[in-house]
Amino acid sequence: MNKILENIKNRRSIRRYVEDQIKDEELDMIIEAAIYAPTGNNDQAWHFTIIQNKEMIDYLNVEAKKIMANITENLPDDWFSINEINGTAKKVGIMGRSERIHIFHHAPTVIIISGKKDATSPLPDCCAATQNILLAAESLDIGSCWIGIARCSFENQDNIKKLGIPEGYKPYYAVSLGYKASNKNKAPKRNRDVVNNIK
Repeated sequence: MNKILENIKNRRSIRRYVEDQIKDEELDMIIEAAIYAPTGNNDQAWHFTIIQNKEMIDYLNVEAKKIMANITENLPDDWFSINEINGTAKKVGIMGRSERIHIFHHAPTVIIISGKKDATSPLPDCCAATQNILLAAESLDIGSCWIGIARCSFENQDNIKKLGIPEGYKPYYAVSLGYKASNKNKAPKRNRDVVNNIK
């Protein structure tokens, strides 16, 4: 099979990591892949904050879970559609109140992906960069997980400043990275009834 297609199909969200830190040269390759993502109007409207400090990762976990625990009351307008609010918000609230859950899965490395607010298309640009991070990590046999719920950490603007995220940038997502401690799960069955073809 084509290596790129194989990499796409093999990648799974990994939520268990060994304690060893990933190598600097591997991290450099992952970031290089991120900055080669497609971008609207060639704005390259992203910023990557790499966190390899355990205390900071744990702090952001606690900050996020404070918001998550009360998310049914303080639900941001752009989080869920009306039909999703009851089920999804309830799950997020339970996660926020659970002492067992660490939103970054105790990963040794976390990357925060932020977008420039006044760019042409900062959110799609950051999504493309995030996908490149995931695929580059898989190609190096490094586990990864895309963590949307991390944005709860940034409800407190002071946390954005603590991380040195530049003025005018909004943090959208995080990715946890580390060497895999668990076997890869099989891919869930894909829904193939999602295509129409006009010739």
